[in-house]
Amino acid sequence: KSEEMAKLTQLIDNEVFRAYATYATIVLLKMMLMSLITAYFRITRKAFVNPEDTASFGKGESAKKYLRTDPDVERVRRGHLNDLENIVPFLGIGLLYALSGPELSTALLHFRIFTGARIAHTFAYLIPLPQPGRGLSWAVAYSVTISMAYKVLKMALYL
Repeated sequence: KSEEMAKLTQLIDNEVFRAYATYATIVLLKMMLMSLITAYFRITRKAFVNPEDTASFGKGESAKKYLRTDPDVERVRRGHLNDLENIVPFLGIGLLYALSGPELSTALLHFRIFTGARIAHTFAYLIPLPQPGRGLSWAVAYSVTISMAYKVLKMALYL
């Protein structure tokens, strides 16, 4: 048990792992915020997908008018789905990358660029900003994840 604790302590003391944990937490919180923004838009636009969500607006036919789609709600949902498609791979690949022994400065560059690009992507989606802003922010973050995956695979093939 003390050997296992020593290994865990080494991981927590690893600066690259701590940086990964920090930036992973930031992008996860940002993704969770998208859920709250979706709920806010659903409530303020009175656009729901489940009949039980309309109960406070009446019953029967009077409540059915709130079972609808809304362009603003759908825009936020698409942004949230894009987060899921991009942040989840970052979490897995980023963890493997952090454990592969990169230089701290290189790892920080990867993590910071990814995080900044995903935050920029969210603003570009929600405001909305004209293209190519959203597309570029997506491509930058995606490229960072590919870069980390390349480093992990390159190291794995040398074992």
